[in-house]
Amino acid sequence: MTEDGKSIERVTFSRGVDVCIMAIDGTWRRDCQLNAISDNDAALTVEGSIQGLNLKEFFLLLSSTGLAYRRCELVRVNGTEMDISFLKGKPTKRRSGSDEERARA
Repeated sequence: MTEDGKSIERVTFSRGVDVCIMAIDGTWRRDCQLNAISDNDAALTVEGSIQGLNLKEFFLLLSSTGLAYRRCELVRVNGTEMDISFLKGKPTKRRSGSDEERARA
């Protein structure tokens, strides 16, 4: 449950969706099956070995062209299954209306 009392919906796929994980610098890439996903995390089945890969931070590629992706970190590994969480970007600091008016003056 979240702080406001609402539960996080997680969508589970019966057959899995073909996706990839890729290093931030592009040095490695692995095919995966997306088994379940929510706003904050996902469950994957990895094809091939992940031994020796830096899984502290990587991309989950949701399209074959790489145009739809999320930045992730590893939470748990159990054989070929892994749980990941999505990393949020730093919020941008917005200027208040009075600051913008002062800047124009």
